Amino acid sequence: MRSQTTIIVRYAETDQMGIAHHSHYPVWYEAARTDFIKRIGLTYTEMEHMGILLPLTELNCRYLGAVYYEDDLLVETRLTVLRRVKMTFAYTITRRGGDQILNEGRTVHGIVDRSMRPLNLAASHPQLFEQLRQIAEPE
Repeated sequence: MRSQTTIIVRYAETDQMGIAHHSHYPVWYEAARTDFIKRIGLTYTEMEHMGILLPLTELNCRYLGAVYYEDDLLVETRLTVLRRVKMTFAYTITRRGGDQILNEGRTVHGIVDRSMRPLNLAASHPQLFEQLRQIAEPE
């Protein structure tokens, strides 16, 4: 499954050169990942109430083209790796209606309980694990 999130670049997200500042891409990834989770019928808040936390353990961000103020962006999100105690999301950013890839990213998340100990999602929430397994798209 791939989800798509629209981002319109705000003036405050640009630098002196009028280009989107590099620090905003991880924020856009987070918004897109939140939309992805919603598409499976949950919110991050509901997952946390279930005792499932997803701390970020790795972030990769590759800049391939400039993004400017008021650009209408599309962030495509995929779940590419699902293990019992970690998951990886991949992101591709284009201008909406275009096909030039402007940015590619990846985030790796541990799956932990409220005490920040690894949580075996397959054992603790087998239905959710299976649902995620079915929609994962390995790279």
